Amino acid sequence: MYADRRYTLWPRGLFALLLLTLTSLAHAARIDIQHWETTNGARVYFVPAMELPIVDIQLVFDAGSAHDGSHAGLAQLTSRMLAEGAGDMGADAIAERFEGLGAQFGADAQRDMAVLTLRSLSDASYLDPALDTLATIVRAPTFAAQPFERERSRLLIDLQSAEQSPSDIAEDAFYRAVYGQHPYASPVLGSTESVQALTRDDLANFHREYYVARNAVVAIVGALSRAQAEQIVERALGSLPEGATATPVAEVSGARQAERIRIEFPSSQTHVLVGQPGISRLDPDYFPLYVGNYVLGGSGLVARVSEEVREKRGLAYSAYSYFTPMRAQGPFTLGLQTRNDQAEQALTVLFDTLNHFIAEGPTAAELIAAKKNITGSFPLRIASNQNIVGNLAVIGFYGLPLDYLDTFNSRVEAVNGDQIRNAFHRRIDPATMVTVTVGQSAK
Repeated sequence: MYADRRYTLWPRGLFALLLLTLTSLAHAARIDIQHWETTNGARVYFVPAMELPIVDIQLVFDAGSAHDGSHAGLAQLTSRMLAEGAGDMGADAIAERFEGLGAQFGADAQRDMAVLTLRSLSDASYLDPALDTLATIVRAPTFAAQPFERERSRLLIDLQSAEQSPSDIAEDAFYRAVYGQHPYASPVLGSTESVQALTRDDLANFHREYYVARNAVVAIVGALSRAQAEQIVERALGSLPEGATATPVAEVSGARQAERIRIEFPSSQTHVLVGQPGISRLDPDYFPLYVGNYVLGGSGLVARVSEEVREKRGLAYSAYSYFTPMRAQGPFTLGLQTRNDQAEQALTVLFDTLNHFIAEGPTAAELIAAKKNITGSFPLRIASNQNIVGNLAVIGFYGLPLDYLDTFNSRVEAVNGDQIRNAFHRRIDPATMVTVTVGQSAK
């Protein structure tokens, strides 16, 4: 549902190189993360990767929809407008500039953050003008009238499409019910009414407040020396005003009560979401809950939820659970899609499975298998430059320790069954969960 605007056309002769960069790269077991702060306050995380002449950059601003306030959709529309005109360049000129350089650019806004991405060849003749274009987009978007109306119309079309999607309807209702008056309740895309009310001044003011150096994290991976990386950051962000860090998003209220929301929709399948506020990214229970949920509903067809709902009873094609750790407590979610006439039965099985897991935890065999699968697949998370730069952005934005990637597997291995049972018993309460169903009532 989140928009991701990309401008990509690789120069002739470079397509084979792009294919190479999309394949997994062999990296050392230890990720050498270098960290510093710029003179104007941006936090930088850098990993040299000399295998291919490519540079991946992510600029992450604490400028997500949690800061929309009464203007739902503001962060999303601001991010969409950045490359629609900046400095003396219009949208076409920006696109042509990136295309001519063989660079990829993207922009997106989520609940916690806004993210700008750039991938370029490391050769200065390509990288320097790409960085200059990126710097202009970040520093001086114009929010001109005609592009503003065009992008707002596109966002309204996306909202109309979401109104016809039972999964999108369920997700919006779920977040509203789980988070109430908390900023996470606001839909990332906004609503038709809120987007229609947005003005160019709203976007300019939002950009002026949140797209500043002290509110930024820079992640860089590529064929660069430390000195070159420092020059890149200064080129991209050196002209940004220092500004101030955004006010932290509020904690989520712990007071909860069960709520059942039924939304009628003309479909043969009922979409079901169940959950509650879960964990923040720095939660001390993160690893016990992460490993435990892998057994419960995070490991695909072999997970408990899928086994009970799909394999044993054939009530759904897929059933799952997951945590979404965020700045504040992101949701713990269980979900499935099933025939309308089976929705209540599937819900009963879902809750029974969850209650049993909270009471008993994983078996010894399940825990061994979960750890083996999690640690065995971990190398894929750092198998390419793009994987690593995404991890760097998360480490920087959420303030994780620099050795987070190096110690991930050992922390998974250290989790035991008692820790999982204890964490689920303390943190997950089926009696206070929100349940959202979107579909036709069974005849």
